[in-house]
Amino acid sequence: MNKKPSETAELINSFKGAVDGANCDVLACVPFVCIANAVEAAKGTKLNIGAQNLHFMESGAYTGEVSADMLLDLGVTYVVIGHSERREYFAETDETVNKKTIKALEKNIVPVVCVGEKLEDREKGITNDLIKDQVVKAFAGISADDAKKVVVAYEPIWAIGTGKTATDEQAEEVCAFIRACLKDLYSADVADVVRILYGGSMNAKNAAGLLAMPNIDGGLIGGASLKGEDFTTIINACK
Repeated sequence: MNKKPSETAELINSFKGAVDGANCDVLACVPFVCIANAVEAAKGTKLNIGAQNLHFMESGAYTGEVSADMLLDLGVTYVVIGHSERREYFAETDETVNKKTIKALEKNIVPVVCVGEKLEDREKGITNDLIKDQVVKAFAGISADDAKKVVVAYEPIWAIGTGKTATDEQAEEVCAFIRACLKDLYSADVADVVRILYGGSMNAKNAAGLLAMPNIDGGLIGGASLKGEDFTTIINACK
């Protein structure tokens, strides 16, 4: 929940010069009220605009919610689903993550599905059990063809906004495990196609090392995306 609509263009302009020459897809997921401004600012570039959430119903008496069709009408192509903050503060569950993922796929919006463990989970040695459970429930009822369209973001909750970051090897280990879970659920062909991002305090200083890992296909950037120079460095680190 950063930047007002009036500030959106300035932020996008600060890094959009790096987008067209990038060796990766670049996506800005902005607050609902900033989407129209972001789409306008991104015109003529390869920058994709996404939302930070959506509702799984088409329409109705769901005050305060936003539907997939509303997002499509604005030009949204991606949506973040199940971010740890949505789970912790706004009662997001594995069931609603699954419903939202299915709805996004139905509407041809690319879902960026977040999974991750708390510090106490890691200390108990149950990281893999928790991650597998989240992945299995998120992909419930989703066909192999649709599964290939999903982006999975691993965001260790203990590393979000804390300044703590998983080491390159720790992040790689869990991202590789997520890919193995997808292989078990579907096939190696599906698992190889799904893009897996790392989302725990990736920044300009650590991005190159994290992105060099074989099972980390990109980053879900938090605070560093609010600084054009830092975000440009991260974009340029995507080789």
